[in-house]
Amino acid sequence: MTSERKILLLGSGFVAGPTVEYILRRPENHLTIAVRHIEHARALASQFARARPIALDVTDEKALDDAVSKHDLVISLIPYTLHPTVIKSAIKFKKHVVTTSYVSDAIKEFDQAAKEAGVTLMNEIGLDPGIDHLYAVKTISEVHSQGGKILSFISYCGGLPAPENSNNPLGYKFSWSSRGVLLALRNPASFYQDGKIVSIPGSELMDSARPYHIYPGFAFVAYANRDSTSFKERYKIPEAQTILRGTLRYQGFPSFVKVLVEIGLLDDTPKDFLESNAQDIAWNSVLARLLGSPSTSETELRASVLSKTKVSGDDIERVLYGFKWLGLFSSDLVHRRKTLLDTLCATLEEKMQYGEGERDMVLLQHKFEVENKDGSKETRTSTLLAYGKPKGPSAMATTVGVPCGIATQLILDGVIKQKGVLAPYTPEINNPIIEALEKEGIIVLEEKL
Repeated sequence: MTSERKILLLGSGFVAGPTVEYILRRPENHLTIAVRHIEHARALASQFARARPIALDVTDEKALDDAVSKHDLVISLIPYTLHPTVIKSAIKFKKHVVTTSYVSDAIKEFDQAAKEAGVTLMNEIGLDPGIDHLYAVKTISEVHSQGGKILSFISYCGGLPAPENSNNPLGYKFSWSSRGVLLALRNPASFYQDGKIVSIPGSELMDSARPYHIYPGFAFVAYANRDSTSFKERYKIPEAQTILRGTLRYQGFPSFVKVLVEIGLLDDTPKDFLESNAQDIAWNSVLARLLGSPSTSETELRASVLSKTKVSGDDIERVLYGFKWLGLFSSDLVHRRKTLLDTLCATLEEKMQYGEGERDMVLLQHKFEVENKDGSKETRTSTLLAYGKPKGPSAMATTVGVPCGIATQLILDGVIKQKGVLAPYTPEINNPIIEALEKEGIIVLEEKL
């Protein structure tokens, strides 16, 4: 009989449920769910046997050490900036750690200490990053083992409403912080194209979005996401001339966001009239201030928006409809949140949440241009399409939470044995995870075109 295993889960957000469900299938596993406010942990723990909630502030070193020392492994699903604090404590007590976040420079610094302590620090094991790495490395390893080359690697991933629930101007709904989603749209991007590095300033990111075909039933646009250039080394494809990782959205999304940027609604500097103690103010008054409009009438505001943007044609009509749908031309009072960005986010989160019975969708596709050993060329794709369950876990929660749970179990079982700072970039780590994912029905379709 396997001895009892104790796992400490930090965080109880929307991806935690599938992680907990997977881990607690094994009767020897006992889970402690730790969050700052215990009521959030209590709600999740009450759904499972062998799960208990505790209140924990991870910035309290003594309290964190006490909790970590009593467990065999720590899963950190809290903000990535706090992972180093958790890892420091885990190494002190020789406990393994699993996160779904990218390996930051701060995490890299723990590699030698973790190896000396005999500790596994597993990272980047969710969806993106996570499943994307698994199937990129799989195809690249297969091609290289057969003497071939990867000439081009293009990968796009999107977490979106299912088509029937994409019924708003952005074609998007928020299952997490809208602020985080919008701020990500201001990040610059860089990638390899035909052997040269292409850099796109954050201010031009939405201009770079282009239609992207995966299946005929979807109207996608795609744009680059942050820095793809490091994946030449990470994926061991020095021969690749094009390397691009990016984001999928429904058509119309970039134009809408572009107008928000152009008129200043994503400004995150404090405004006196949006302070919590300021007088109530309506959206049309906020927009008039922002646009320098002489009037708060819808006609004047529409004209002012048109004068500030380069978007035109059908796109601007969709944008103006979206402004009206959100109430930005109306006398509805805003939820004052100090900045224009946060005030807008309050409205977006109010109007663009998933409704009862609605479902989300995840779509990930890698496209490889391959030159085989004999000089022939072919295109390969790896495609994951997953839908959430109405009244059940979302596709995003499942495709992030289950890989995290699988990696946790494989470490506990001694299948993943490597020590130090790890991420899923080698077949030795990846293949057992892929096998377990497929048993869970998370299937990536691999095709040669």
